[in-house]
Parts: sequence; structure tokens; C-alpha cells
Amino acid sequence: MSAAPKAAAAGDTPGRPARPAGYWERIDRLVAQAPPLTDDQRAAIRAAFYASRQQEAA
Repeated sequence: MSAAPKAAAAGDTPGRPARPAGYWERIDRLVAQAPPLTDDQRAAIRAAFYASRQQEAA
């Protein structure tokens, strides 16, 4: 039997360096400061996600 895979620490992604201390706190602060999205912005984001799903299905 092989050894059980080592559990990744929060924020670790295989092949990428670990996040610096305070990374997610900084992200949270930036998101809190950002203005809310407009309906047009939400529609553009939604369209991008649906377009990628349609391409995968094709």
C-alpha cells in the first residue's frame, strides 16, 4: 500500500508557492472596499460562464 496523500494546508495549490501571510485578509479588505457590481457587470460575468459551458458541451 502507498502512503496516504498529505493533506494540503489552507491556500496551498500543488505546483504553486504558498500564499504569503495575510493574503486572504488583504483579499477580504479589497473586496469590502469595492463598489457593488452593476446589473450590466453581473450580466457580462454570467454570460462568460454560460458561454464556457456551451463550448464544453459542443
